[in-house]
Amino acid sequence: MMNYRARYIQTKETNGQYQKHQRDSDSSEDESDIFDAALKNLSLSNKETNQSERIHPMDVQMAVFLCADGFLKQLMVNKLSQCQYALPLLVPDPFTRQIEFPLWTFRQVHKSWKIRHTNNELVSRTQPIYKAETPMVFFFRFGPVSSYKSHLMNSLINEKHDTFFHRNCPGSSRTRVLMDGVVEISWFCPSGSDNDKFTECVAFCNLHGDAGDHEKQLQILTEMSSVNVALLPQLDRNNRHATEIQNLYKKLKPLICLFTEDESTVIELKRGKYKIGLKNRNQSDVSEELRRAINDCLSESWSTFRLEDVSKNSDIRVDEEDDNDCRRGREVAQQMMSLLENKDLIEIKESFLPHQGKLWHQWSQKNKELHRPRGDEIEMEISRKQTEMRTIRGQQYESGISEFMKLFFREINSYNEHEKMFFLKWLRILLDEYTSVDLSALHHKYDEKWSTVLKLKEICDKPEQLRAEQTELERISEELQAANFGLEHIMREIGQIYESCSSVNKNKKDLQIDFSSLPSLAAEMMISGFPLELMDGDAAHVPVIWISAVLDQLIYKLRAPRVFVLSLLGIRGSGKSTMLNAMFGLQFAVSAGRCTRGAFMQLVKVSDEMKTQMIFDYFLVVDTEGLRALELAGGSTRHHDNEFATFVIGLANLTLINIFGENPAEMQDILQIVVQAFMRMKMVRLNPSCVFVHQNVSDVTAKEKNMEGRRRLQENLDEMTKLAAKDEIYDAERFSDVIRFDVQNDVKYFAQLWEGSPPMAPPNPKYCENIQELKETIMSHAFKSHGMMLTQFKDSIKGLWEALLDERFVFSFRNSPEISAYRKLETQYSKWSWSLCSAMMETENKLHNKIENEIINEVYETDIQIELRKTSEEVKTSMSDFFEKDKDKDILIQWKALFEIKIRELQENIVRETRRKLNEILQQRDLKKKTDDQRRHHENTLYERSKDLAFKLQDKTNDEEILKKEFDVFWKQSVKKIITDTPAIKDIDIMRDVKLIFSDVYRSVPVDHWRERTDIFSVLSYSDYVKRKKSSGIKGALTNVYRSAKERFDYILCKEDESQIRYFVTDVSLQTDKLIQSFNISKMGYNICCVQELTDYIKARVLQHEQEQVKYVFKNEFFMDLVLSIFKRANKMITDQHRLFREANDPIRYVEKKREEYYSIFLKYFHGAASAAIFGEIICHKLKEPIEQNIFKKTARDLTDEMRSNCESLNGNRSNLEKHILKTLAEKEDFDKYMNYIHNPRDHFKSFIRDEVSRYINDQFRVSVLPKMKENIELLQQKIIRAAHESTEHVQVNRGDAGLWLKSFTQQLSDELIFSEKDLSGVKHDDVDFTLLEDVIRLEIPAIMSDISGRFNTKTFSTLYYKFRPDEILIDHFCQCCWVQCPFCGAICTNTIENHDADHSVAFHRVTGTNGSFYSGTTNLSISICTSIVASDKSFYPSGSNYKVPWREYRRAGGVYADWSITPDLSELPYWKWFVCRFQKDLEKHYNKTFDGRGKIPNEWKRLSKREAIESLDQ
Repeated sequence: MMNYRARYIQTKETNGQYQKHQRDSDSSEDESDIFDAALKNLSLSNKETNQSERIHPMDVQMAVFLCADGFLKQLMVNKLSQCQYALPLLVPDPFTRQIEFPLWTFRQVHKSWKIRHTNNELVSRTQPIYKAETPMVFFFRFGPVSSYKSHLMNSLINEKHDTFFHRNCPGSSRTRVLMDGVVEISWFCPSGSDNDKFTECVAFCNLHGDAGDHEKQLQILTEMSSVNVALLPQLDRNNRHATEIQNLYKKLKPLICLFTEDESTVIELKRGKYKIGLKNRNQSDVSEELRRAINDCLSESWSTFRLEDVSKNSDIRVDEEDDNDCRRGREVAQQMMSLLENKDLIEIKESFLPHQGKLWHQWSQKNKELHRPRGDEIEMEISRKQTEMRTIRGQQYESGISEFMKLFFREINSYNEHEKMFFLKWLRILLDEYTSVDLSALHHKYDEKWSTVLKLKEICDKPEQLRAEQTELERISEELQAANFGLEHIMREIGQIYESCSSVNKNKKDLQIDFSSLPSLAAEMMISGFPLELMDGDAAHVPVIWISAVLDQLIYKLRAPRVFVLSLLGIRGSGKSTMLNAMFGLQFAVSAGRCTRGAFMQLVKVSDEMKTQMIFDYFLVVDTEGLRALELAGGSTRHHDNEFATFVIGLANLTLINIFGENPAEMQDILQIVVQAFMRMKMVRLNPSCVFVHQNVSDVTAKEKNMEGRRRLQENLDEMTKLAAKDEIYDAERFSDVIRFDVQNDVKYFAQLWEGSPPMAPPNPKYCENIQELKETIMSHAFKSHGMMLTQFKDSIKGLWEALLDERFVFSFRNSPEISAYRKLETQYSKWSWSLCSAMMETENKLHNKIENEIINEVYETDIQIELRKTSEEVKTSMSDFFEKDKDKDILIQWKALFEIKIRELQENIVRETRRKLNEILQQRDLKKKTDDQRRHHENTLYERSKDLAFKLQDKTNDEEILKKEFDVFWKQSVKKIITDTPAIKDIDIMRDVKLIFSDVYRSVPVDHWRERTDIFSVLSYSDYVKRKKSSGIKGALTNVYRSAKERFDYILCKEDESQIRYFVTDVSLQTDKLIQSFNISKMGYNICCVQELTDYIKARVLQHEQEQVKYVFKNEFFMDLVLSIFKRANKMITDQHRLFREANDPIRYVEKKREEYYSIFLKYFHGAASAAIFGEIICHKLKEPIEQNIFKKTARDLTDEMRSNCESLNGNRSNLEKHILKTLAEKEDFDKYMNYIHNPRDHFKSFIRDEVSRYINDQFRVSVLPKMKENIELLQQKIIRAAHESTEHVQVNRGDAGLWLKSFTQQLSDELIFSEKDLSGVKHDDVDFTLLEDVIRLEIPAIMSDISGRFNTKTFSTLYYKFRPDEILIDHFCQCCWVQCPFCGAICTNTIENHDADHSVAFHRVTGTNGSFYSGTTNLSISICTSIVASDKSFYPSGSNYKVPWREYRRAGGVYADWSITPDLSELPYWKWFVCRFQKDLEKHYNKTFDGRGKIPNEWKRLSKREAIESLDQ
């Protein structure tokens, strides 16, 4: 802030003092003499004043100055200079009285003035004040004087402003402590007008205190001055100062004596010696006489004063020499500047900073051309441009580093932070000094030439002269750009050195430090308060690689800070940088000739106090070049301004729109640009806010005028919105439709910056108040904002810039932070959905067991929801935490409601689906009840009959062989009887049944014909399967009549139709798989009706598809091949399920499998074992199969969970899985598998998951799988033994029988095992000793577990029913997603949600020729890539149409095209380029086409390696 009134500190008298005085007066009510009363109170007042003397404002200023370090002193002096206040020149130490000359503090003070020459030519000058050679007038006094020296000096410099503080200034007091002996200096700077008091710049020095007491200061300044002005009461030879006056009078130097006790007017005592009386004189008259006298003296005086020369005096201390860091910084900066001596300023950057010159500008231009490809061979052109850019980068890399930059690197890395600050400050100061004179001259030339051009434009009849002058103006403009040389250009050079080294990933030979450390250097400078160039204004380009690297270092050093980004936009020269500097104390360039080019960013740390009210750590302020900048290459263009405004607004949380003056034309221009930029933000879902700042308004206090201004602004904004909406094809009528905007609070009116006319005017205090009001408004926006992470800011820079390079911003913009956040959300969604599905599998298994055990006879959704409640709550909590605590929560919030609905729908669906499956199991249980009962009857009958046989043989023999023979005879007879009662289950032949059904439908087709059928999943084109659909109506009938046979029957499908049919085939296959699983063949058995039902379903789907909006119908061959292909695929699944059914239900297989168990029981009966022992063994035998199923299923689920965590390819979302599929394909280089992936992606995904699961099981079997199984065995064993023990206790307490024990035992295990009392129905269990029974189970169960464990191997899971296998569980999880393919290249949408609302998108589009696409009218396979072709100006024919659509507007084609988001991406994308080169011959043979002509593969593609291709998948 620069409010010059801050110096006028006043202390107000307290109410207590006032009341005290009043009471004293009241106590003397009878006193009637005014003289006595006044004298009494005067005495009292004097005593109180002496006791409580106020602090002098200048003492406060000097106290701060004396205590400050060099940087704060410099800042103070800069602010004092801007406020047009006098600056401390000589400062005595308050303790030692040693005089210091603070030369360092003047180093950044510049003064501007104008001089009118004798030929009436006006010349402008801007100089660092320490270099300016000007006359100097020195004021001092001898003894006490009644007149005010400082006040008199102010009347000479600026009558309306107190440049020097004097005793009549507000807040002044009689005493001062620190000002005596201080010399202050100020300059009068003429404006070139006739009213100037002096025609040239004049310095004025003021010695505070009695000059006789400060001889050293007096001596130094009287010798250096051009004119001395002494103030004294009167001339008196006996005065102690008479000698000094006499000596000054005798010298040749002009002397003006001002006598406070003399009433005479000006008298010239002799040449150059004047006397002026002050007593009883009019102040204006005295001031005018003094001005004339000084002017007369200056006209005859040849001496000039230069601030730097003060340091030559040996009697004083110079701050720069005393501070070692400051001195060393100056010496090194001077050493660097010595390298620039005698060099042409216009050519200096090209010589000393070669990396940012022509090569960088060429690279920038090529990059813009790359993003805006033209011509027919797009990929070839892109490849050529990329090669050219690499060549330029190579040349940049080969460019040597100048001695100037080498010295900079050496020094900047050898300093501590304090030394580094001095070095950088000195370098900036000396560079400004070095360039200021030439820049001033060039600006003068530019102004003159611009005036000439304007005059010629008015004449209109001299076009050739006008063109010549405009060319010359352009040349001067280029010289101006070349002559600018500051610290920002050094940093730009460092940035280009870094980018050139990054391009080849190695260090330069002559770079003494590692190039990777350069971003850290820039980051440290930013942290120290230096601005960094964000956009190179000369090249009009953002060095994204450099900026990203610097921001990465800032993120690391500041620990990933959150920032509030504030940007500023406005017309050039409208005071944008000045406003930011005033508001935040920044260092953006503001002087004439140093206007901001491009954009700069600077950090402002949020104080600890402010952090309690806002959640970010820094303000990041972006200052920008003005719109309509004259120096812009090629002149000012609306297109550039639109792009620039879009970039600046898109980066910020809040943008200040700076409008200067009240010119309606200028206002209209900037408003249209701004509205269009905000509209673009709305269209890409960015939501910045804005505040309008209307500067230089004549009367900001008039409320009515402000209201009128706001109304006009609102009308203008609404009008501009309508215009912009037409350009952007967007529906908006009012500005409020585009952005939330409060015209009352978000429009600020600013007073003029200066209080008066520059260059002598101080800043307007009202302007400073306006700055404070604006700052408060910014803070109110900041309080409500979450800002953004610095990582998001980095991504925004890249995303916005890439989109702008592609010219069509809305179409091209990739909201990288949003994309990244959405991918993270998809990964989380995958975890949440897995948690619910995994929990549901547990619940389904438990309820399934209860159904089979006949504990429950109906399943309700509420029952399932209760079981799922805990997991559901955990998922809700996890979701809530994710959306509320994640660092991207501000971005994620937009999808919160959607994903909450998705999770709710998922939960409802899996509950509904689980209930359906369980009710099917209930129905199937009832249907197969007879079979199960029959099987149990056979089992238990065998137990009883073997028991009878054992008892019969007890008294006949003890020979084991005889017993064995007897049992074998018994077994054969029993099995024979079972076979007679229950027929064996036969093998099945699915394909035979399919052909049988087809033979009934298509009787004319010979049986041998089935061998010739094609696998419909592997055909390249479906054209042979379709014919054109007949048109309807009269017109259609005529069309059908005249349509040729070829047209009607040999219909050629377009690419869109091909994709549509392929998707249809895949979906029918998927749905038939689900139907097959619903048949539950492993439990219910196979029936030819299954084939009939599936065939009917497929037929219905084909008919349904034909009735949709398609232009074709299918031939019979399509239906036949579709059915056969689907059943060929399903054959193994059905056969496997039938095998499981047969093993469980075929009487021979089942009974034979249990022969040894029966023989064991038979022997126990024969040897007279206790009934409890026999009953216990029978129970254990019955438990063996349920235990095995439980262990295998539980281990499968646990293993699946583990793979979801530990298997790299399976632990993320679908995108992560596809990335690993592509890596595996590249590593194996199997072309057939690539074709399967391209044309049958869902099948390939399933196959890959199965392979990954198999590999994981094999690799981790002993490490993880086996231990997991053993852990499950141990847990189940404990549960069974515990159930037996608790059942025994239950029976003993209730005095029950074996039936009660069995009931208790089976109920306790009903959640875990399919085992119930009915499994033992028919087995007698009288006189059972329950304690012994428990012991038998305790002894037998471990043996069973050991047997199961011993048979457990890597193939075990394949014996499980499909839905319980780990691979099938994961397939079900990963494949419930979007499978829509890109209409151009066939890449699969990566969205993890099926039927999602958002556009389809994919991370890696392919070369379109990989799926057989070719150029129309040729046999040349296409080498186009979706993400590059959509950036071109070419057009395409949508499938089945005869009209062109520009690639850039592909959505206009409607249909499937409209649902895809394909944003331009002209990066290398090596993967599919490598694939095309590696498999070129295979692709040409597969599609019977070639990569020739327009499809010729660029040579650059052939240089890509497999390693680069695989690595690109992780970028």
